[in-house]
Amino acid sequence: MKATILRQFDLPDLPSASGVEVVGDTVYIIGDDSPFLYRFDARALKANGRITLFETVHFSSGRLPKNIKPDLECLTAVPIAGGDTALLVCGSGATEEREKGFWVTLPKQPGAGAAVYPLSLSALYGALRKALPKSVVLNLEAAAATATELLLFQRTVGSAMGNLLFRLPLQQALDFIQHRSAQLPIVLTQFYQLPVITQKPAGFSGATTYKEKLFVTASVEDTTDPVADGEVLGSFVGMLDLAKRSDRPLQTLFTQLVLPSGQPYRGKVESITVRREIAPQRYELLLVTDDDAGGSTAVLVELKADM
Repeated sequence: MKATILRQFDLPDLPSASGVEVVGDTVYIIGDDSPFLYRFDARALKANGRITLFETVHFSSGRLPKNIKPDLECLTAVPIAGGDTALLVCGSGATEEREKGFWVTLPKQPGAGAAVYPLSLSALYGALRKALPKSVVLNLEAAAATATELLLFQRTVGSAMGNLLFRLPLQQALDFIQHRSAQLPIVLTQFYQLPVITQKPAGFSGATTYKEKLFVTASVEDTTDPVADGEVLGSFVGMLDLAKRSDRPLQTLFTQLVLPSGQPYRGKVESITVRREIAPQRYELLLVTDDDAGGSTAVLVELKADM
């Protein structure tokens, strides 16, 4: 497996990109310092408007303050009745303020507006915390959806013991967070062994499904604080097999992201989506990155998964 950067794009006026999804001919991106969902043309990666997720008076500087932001880290496309698609946006859950989310029903007609519904995720996140190892703080960094499951990825910086995937029945989870049911969904967990850089373990940062395959990213930061940022040492792209289950941490197939020169990429990848399949076992990926200072980039990557 090899993941090589083909091209990088600056994302001006989009602070701290944290999640990306492709739906049809549109790329949707969220930022954990922003109250907006940003739209881009999927082919040209040119800005194409934005959707307000929530109103705030604290965005005048171009970034929400760390102590009050909902820290929107998770974005995934979810199939809904009639063949349409909605977007689920979730906060990290690392603090009480970060237990919020949004359900975005995408317009069926070009030019029509999206419908945004706020979600309280406190009850769900309380159930997830019970499945965490002792002393590990809930810190969700990615979400993905299959036809039957909602997948939520825990990132535990500075420690390998909390890198895990929460697996929830999709419809039960949606019914619960949208208050159609008071029954908590079943939560299954799977721990993973992720790669390391200079003895610092990676943590999950992004996830997406494409043609029944699960693609993920992980990055390495020199910190043990789930809220405070640390020096970024590098990022990885990988694929997980959901059919594998174990009571022990599973080995994973990852490759470190490299520049065209072959040198390791030192940016912090925050999320991943698949733009297209170039050939069997070759994919064009779109990643988004965050420099922890408000800057964001989109990174076009070729993944050769058959090496």
